[in-house]
Amino acid sequence: MPCPLCDDTRWRVVEREGRRQAVRCDCWREAVAARRLAEARIPRRYQHCTLESFVTYPNEKLQNALARARRFAEAFPVVDKGLFLIGPPGVGKSHLAVAVLRQVILTRGARGLFYDVRELLRLIRSTYDPSVRASESEVLRPVMDADLLVLDDIGSEKSSEWVGETLNLIVSTRYNDRRLTIFTSNYEEKEDADDPDSLLARVGFRMHSRLYEMCEFLEYDGADYRHRPPNAGPEDLLAMWKVQQRRRVGLPRKAATQVRAQLRKPDPRADVAWPGGRAGT
Repeated sequence: MPCPLCDDTRWRVVEREGRRQAVRCDCWREAVAARRLAEARIPRRYQHCTLESFVTYPNEKLQNALARARRFAEAFPVVDKGLFLIGPPGVGKSHLAVAVLRQVILTRGARGLFYDVRELLRLIRSTYDPSVRASESEVLRPVMDADLLVLDDIGSEKSSEWVGETLNLIVSTRYNDRRLTIFTSNYEEKEDADDPDSLLARVGFRMHSRLYEMCEFLEYDGADYRHRPPNAGPEDLLAMWKVQQRRRVGLPRKAATQVRAQLRKPDPRADVAWPGGRAGT
């Protein structure tokens, strides 16, 4: 059915200060936003995610993360820093990141992209195959230039010199160009710099420093939404979270220490997981 305002010409005539002008019709803006949303590479599982559908319960840090994500989306692009969402699996980090990305695309017409870090690295690596027509620059350029980029699950990738150089290049370029980025990670900030499960150990000192200047860090805990019973509501999630908290508190310290001892202890003098190289210097 043709647009009633412009008859599908994408232009409509308005009168301003006694003068008639042709301006872009709302249907054109909506079409642009819909196309950019389709091009954002949001996985099918997360395409329904919105800020309104994010379930909260009496959990101060969880509620604060949602409020801060909403303020970011409403203020975009007049925002100084991106967001870094940290928490255990299943607490809705990817949901929040996608919800913000969707909103800024639909309301601001922004060019946005979503990538799981491991999938992005796999895609870049595939360009080295002669049978693949896409070049490395064709994959990286949209990532570098996106108005808002979501890099999901950073720190989960297997480290290597190439991985370090590639991710340092992406982050450093966006850092230098002041482009906004949302990161998510399961790896927490820890006081022990030698802990191999800390965010610092996973991303390295140079990357860690840049991330702090690029992003506001929002670290929170909560119920694992993927383990919820059918038709679970906020009260059920609150009860699940309380059970999880009791289990964590009850974990014997000796057992936790033995688990960490089985992992390779990083050299605090080295850039453990992110050697960087030329791209990071």
